[in-house]
Amino acid sequence: MARTTDPQARRFPLLDPSNRANPYPAYDQIRASGPLQVPGQNLTVFSSFDDCDAVLRHPSSANDQSKSTRVQREMAKATEAPPSAGQPSFLFLDPPDHTRLRRLVSKAFVPKVVQALEPDISAMVDTLLDEAARAGHFDVVSGLAYPLPVAVICRLLGVPIEDEPQFSRASAILAKALDPIYTVTGATHGNFDEIMESGLWLRQYLRDLIARRRAEPGDDLMSGLIHVEESGDQLTEEEIVATCNLLLIAGHETTVNLIANAILALLRHPDQWSALCADPQRVSAVVEETLRYDPPVQLSSRIAADDIVIGDTTVPKGDIMMLLLAAANHDPSAVDRPDEFDPDREGVRHLGFGKGPHFCLGAPLARLEAAVTLSKLTARFPNARMAGEPQYKPNLTLRGMASLEVEV
Repeated sequence: MARTTDPQARRFPLLDPSNRANPYPAYDQIRASGPLQVPGQNLTVFSSFDDCDAVLRHPSSANDQSKSTRVQREMAKATEAPPSAGQPSFLFLDPPDHTRLRRLVSKAFVPKVVQALEPDISAMVDTLLDEAARAGHFDVVSGLAYPLPVAVICRLLGVPIEDEPQFSRASAILAKALDPIYTVTGATHGNFDEIMESGLWLRQYLRDLIARRRAEPGDDLMSGLIHVEESGDQLTEEEIVATCNLLLIAGHETTVNLIANAILALLRHPDQWSALCADPQRVSAVVEETLRYDPPVQLSSRIAADDIVIGDTTVPKGDIMMLLLAAANHDPSAVDRPDEFDPDREGVRHLGFGKGPHFCLGAPLARLEAAVTLSKLTARFPNARMAGEPQYKPNLTLRGMASLEVEV
């Protein structure tokens, strides 16, 4: 049975920035107590592997925020239309719109496009490691994990690399908007105005870039989205903007975290660093174990489109279901020795890329970028070691490091 509590009687510990460096003890406590229901917030929190997996796969799990009881209640009270940053990406749509958009986007995001990027990814990693070798030390985030995905997503979408600082700043601000401040507390995000401003700026930037690509098409993904067709169907400009907006933020922030988290885990387990150095074929196992052990996306949410039952918990229609994916990945009922980083474990289970119809479209690219980076890094610097403890950004949902100094 789910616990029921009032949000004023129990502070959600994961919102405390002091837990950012190691949130897993807090996840363990939440998971051990079972599902948490907060009727006043129309919220149910799931943290076990089976429950989160079931929600992600359930046919009545919706992503359309307009189906939320809380959103409908707030809209009914509003005296004027709320500010909008434009059409939502297909990540926040349900079938049939989600099915249509994902199918169209997938046609311009096929595996051969990803594989064609491997030589460029390899060359970029070599350049970054050359710089680290000359200096004798580097910051894992600013010197490797951050610039690589940014350059890749720029190339993939056809964004001029000289514009990178502008949209990277906007992307970092928009990543904060994914934290469940409103969901848990009912309060507006403290950076609301900044988030709205960044969202509007980024969408206008993308509209301008689409106009340039219409006039001068290239072999990039944005040009492909403009011209993709299926049975006469096409993406509208707003759909292209929303899709590219999603890819910029999701494909950038999450991959940075994946690469950096993997490097940190390997550095804290020197035997695994040495093992990967000796056998680069282990890299896929290292990536998958990182996605389980320290996932770049810590939580997600869905809306109950109908009254649904998850395990022993009944979720009323319209309630938000918060899924603590990082807690689920450490569920001892789903994985043996969950708090150990062990790439050699067999049959690793994780929800790092989600499950069901919203399984991460960019998973192959993220895996490729991480694999190339980790195999080259360990081979180049077999004796690398941490030169200090990691510093973390305040983000909860897309939890990741701000810096990690390494001597090579």
